[in-house]
Amino acid sequence: MPTTTDQPRHTNRLIHATSPYLLQHAQNPVDWYEWGREAFDKAVNEDKPIFLSIGYAACHWCHVMEHESFENEEVAALMNAHFVNVKVDREERPDVDAVYMQITLAMNRGHGGWPMTVLLTPQRKPFFSGTYFTPEQLMGLLTNVAEAWKEKRELIDEDAGRAQAYLSEWSAGVRPSDRILPVELIDRLATTSAQYFDVDRGGYRSDGNKFPPSMAMELMLRVHRRTGDAALLRPVEVTLDRMADGGIYDHLGGGICRYSTDPDWLVPHFEKMLYDQALVSSIYLDAYQTTGNARYAQVAADIFDYVLADLQSPEGGFYSTRDADSEGLEGAYYIWRVDQVKEVLGEADAALFCEFYDVTEKGNWFEPRGHAPAGPKNILRILNPKADFAEKHRMSLSELDAKLAAWRPKMLAARSQRVAPALDDKVLTGWNGLMIASLAKGGRVLDQPKYTEAAARAARFVLDKLRTGDGRLLRTHRAGQSRLTGYIDDYAFLIEGLLNLYEATFDARWLDAAAALSDLAIKHYYDASGGGFYFTAHDAEALIVRNRDYRDSAIPSGNAVQASNLLRLAIMLDRKDLRPIAESIFKACDARAADVVGTFDRALSAADLFHDSCKEIAIIGPGDAEATRALIRAVYRRYVPNKVVMFSPEAAGDDAPPLLRGKKLIDGKPAAYVCSGYVCKAPVTDPDSLVKLLEAK
Repeated sequence: MPTTTDQPRHTNRLIHATSPYLLQHAQNPVDWYEWGREAFDKAVNEDKPIFLSIGYAACHWCHVMEHESFENEEVAALMNAHFVNVKVDREERPDVDAVYMQITLAMNRGHGGWPMTVLLTPQRKPFFSGTYFTPEQLMGLLTNVAEAWKEKRELIDEDAGRAQAYLSEWSAGVRPSDRILPVELIDRLATTSAQYFDVDRGGYRSDGNKFPPSMAMELMLRVHRRTGDAALLRPVEVTLDRMADGGIYDHLGGGICRYSTDPDWLVPHFEKMLYDQALVSSIYLDAYQTTGNARYAQVAADIFDYVLADLQSPEGGFYSTRDADSEGLEGAYYIWRVDQVKEVLGEADAALFCEFYDVTEKGNWFEPRGHAPAGPKNILRILNPKADFAEKHRMSLSELDAKLAAWRPKMLAARSQRVAPALDDKVLTGWNGLMIASLAKGGRVLDQPKYTEAAARAARFVLDKLRTGDGRLLRTHRAGQSRLTGYIDDYAFLIEGLLNLYEATFDARWLDAAAALSDLAIKHYYDASGGGFYFTAHDAEALIVRNRDYRDSAIPSGNAVQASNLLRLAIMLDRKDLRPIAESIFKACDARAADVVGTFDRALSAADLFHDSCKEIAIIGPGDAEATRALIRAVYRRYVPNKVVMFSPEAAGDDAPPLLRGKKLIDGKPAAYVCSGYVCKAPVTDPDSLVKLLEAK
């Protein structure tokens, strides 16, 4: 039991929250409120501005600002005296985050991030915004605003009015185009994206931060598949190779970090986000199918294994994030000194390990701000190809692989004795949908049923725990509580996951659930007059604006993903009513995307599915027959992104979906039918013939 002196001096309202991020601030001296009516009424009744702070549990700079400012008694006293203070977990409330991030970007010349700091009128209209502030900067800001609130209120109201007008214009968007994103535009933007990539180090050219460009790489692989343009494939390969070599990738435990702070992918911000594991593993699978490079398959498998080991709950759902910091220091869990490696592996093996992973006495990471551990610091990375390293040390590749495989569990065991970064154990519906989609695909591509089963467990959890009585989705689950009305992202990402899971298992319940959720999304989120889907439901809490977003961010656009879902469902279930809804999304994007690179990539990928001749694949045969399984494996042998796959264990009758209707075994053998618009080529019974049909343009 802790002693009395160990007890926190303060406990605020956040102690009743379920979000781990909000709970991190529950002992601050700041009088925090959750976003809601209690805070807004207090602001109105006391005529105080709102201090809105938005962040997330794995955010390093959020921790820094909390420690420096929100645990500071002097800062807290100023905040409590003059403001109503509101904390928001952006992962639980992406609707609030999106609105105020938009004005933050506008007010700060395109710069934004977290922690996000926004000052609002009692009516929630913004009049100032920024990100991280030092305690001195924050004290100065708060003092000046408190004085201006009393002495220059009319100027603040004018600023708030202009911000509200800007947000209203932003949320209204531009008039949709009359055309659907054309193939020429898709190809041009894919080519332009490729030209912005760093030819040597991968990713978008940058002197600073580099993020995994997952949606851009997906678009480039799709267009390469259709056109054969090698200039679109090479940047993807370089990026995936350099990421897998770099410190952004966890060489011991698997998994990918949020981003690198340098152009060489060496020094990441060490947080691991569930959505990154989903998106990055998916693109490694696509690249493996495209190139046959076994390393890409291994990286995808390592990411999956990390997720199953560290982020899957006992009930099956996936947790949100693993923090960057441990013991108050960024990256402390992941870095190594030479003497630590020697202690684990012994002198001889440590020398090889350190050379292979660039562990030196001097270190390879130099942190300028002092938030990292002191002394030499090494982030594991690979500087030279394995073949070159093996040749230098006169060993075969298989011998080197054996050594790496032997070292890894020993080093992991030693690392596991350290204080681990905090886990954000809330389960978010949309992020789980992304992970389900990648795992289900991975189960088929890698022929690993354990990944398919993990996806199915997560899907069962979400459908059981994160739906209301009438089937609508909730956003978040933690500590036995599910809450907050879902967003269009939750529907779109989960539907995609369920469709992939159907194609991985051919269990009709996943297809039925996807169709039912799609109908609910149309009912509660679709804008029948303007086209596209609103981010929030028609009966959700009203913010100062209700927006529709077609742009990708760290995650793909919910509208774009739902466009793909609608096209797939239209084919699978012969739902002709769904295709025009997808078209409305493409028309809305066309009016915005013509001169913007890297912002509408997922929508462009969905439009590629719309324009391309989608491969409609029907597999007929007993599910337990090896010949049937061989045909199914053949479907995933090559990268064929624009496809749907359906299955029947026997000849399908008139009540079957159109793609299966009338299909039968051929001479008693399992058969595959490849169709377009339900018009099919001659069926085949051997896997190689099926691959040839699928590779045909």
